[in-house]
Amino acid sequence: MSEKLKTDYLVVGGGIAGVSCTEMLYTLNPDANITLVTATAIVKSVSNVNQITKLITEFQIEETSGEEWRRKHTGISVVYGKVIKIVPQTKTVILESGVEIEYRKVCLCAGGSPKLISEHPNVLGIRDTASVLLLQEKLASAKRLIVVGNGGIATELVYELEDIDIVWAIKDDAISSVFLDPGASQFLLKEVEKEHEDEGASKRLKYTIDSSHSITQNTLGSALGPDWHKGFSKKGQHTKKKIDIKYNVKVVKIYSREDYLSLKSGSTESEDILEESGVYVEFSDGSIVGADFVISATGVVPSGSIYRDILDLHSDGGIIVDDNMQSSCKDVYAAGDVCHAGWEWSKHWLQMRLWTQARQMGMYAAKCMYYHTIEEPIDLDFCFEMLAHVTSFFGKKVILLGLFKGQNLENKYDLLVRVTPGKEYVKVVMKDGRMQGAVLIGDTGLEETFENLILNQMDLSVYGEDLLSPDVDIEDYFD
Repeated sequence: MSEKLKTDYLVVGGGIAGVSCTEMLYTLNPDANITLVTATAIVKSVSNVNQITKLITEFQIEETSGEEWRRKHTGISVVYGKVIKIVPQTKTVILESGVEIEYRKVCLCAGGSPKLISEHPNVLGIRDTASVLLLQEKLASAKRLIVVGNGGIATELVYELEDIDIVWAIKDDAISSVFLDPGASQFLLKEVEKEHEDEGASKRLKYTIDSSHSITQNTLGSALGPDWHKGFSKKGQHTKKKIDIKYNVKVVKIYSREDYLSLKSGSTESEDILEESGVYVEFSDGSIVGADFVISATGVVPSGSIYRDILDLHSDGGIIVDDNMQSSCKDVYAAGDVCHAGWEWSKHWLQMRLWTQARQMGMYAAKCMYYHTIEEPIDLDFCFEMLAHVTSFFGKKVILLGLFKGQNLENKYDLLVRVTPGKEYVKVVMKDGRMQGAVLIGDTGLEETFENLILNQMDLSVYGEDLLSPDVDIEDYFD
């Protein structure tokens, strides 16, 4: 007979969104019965929160065992397992193990899964801690790898890895195009091959895994946090680091060593070190590159498909939620990568499935669940007023504000740029004399000023191109 549990608030997912939601629920209603379901024995929580501005928050991610985390949160129950079904009519969630959990309100924070270019054994997706450990294992004997993708994880990998030959394949004409314009990309490109200091020991907590909570090997852990690359060996077996960037290419086909040798049989071309590679990638420019393995860093797909017969999904696979994080079923909420923000967005906000947004959504979903329980209305959180994200690329602090790439402005905008080589890159997006977005690279000290200018929509026409002049102390003007 299957085990049956009952809880007031049920949160599914041990990642940043799920844990942030659970912890906020406990803060709001410590007397409630709160249960967290996690598919792996590891959970992720936020620590060392630094509120830089009203909207920009820096934080670290701590990884710990679910048991250790539960001991620190004695009012919360932790259940290990994979959700396979939700039955809204009976307010029940069913786990793969057969365990049934009855809830009053549930929040789905199951994240997403990597969009792998191929299910080849030598193609690795970087999504969770287990995949990072596998990367470390493969690196130990590797001389060359291919990185496919142009987002945050690909960018960080290319900078962080050492003593290895890297072929970075991107479909665009500039690096890091998910976040940056070509000008900012060129600014950062000069940092790629610079030596950088070891950032020291891992900020992650040590953890132990109870074998009684083991999960099947194909179960994905929760998404990595902003410091995911710290604390593991990043060295390959090459004598030095070399980076070759292939622009405007896509992967056409993946070959195993055997398939490649068969393809090349009868060829009069001379053999080279590529013949020793474990995987070969054919690109759209006609080239074939061999490597020890391939890292596929081409984004994630929301894990909403298992709910497609019950909940309304967006075309991207995300669970559609309203401005109270509610799905199409009563008392079923969703937050983080698994959801699609289905409300009318504020002019300067857009969903990008970043760890900052996962935390914000998780915390806000908890507030909505609580206030709906006590039958009180709640307004959309201020964090959704404007996109504000801080990260680090190539050792430089990067802050994105508002419509930082001119999104939704139909190319009807102007750009002002200030560059100090090796030190800072400042770009602002202007329309009709008002700031709509900004990219800040380096320690510019301008984030709070620009945040206010975007939110307040002050007319800056009088300053023209002098707005970013080094001779103008813009902080004093607008703080």
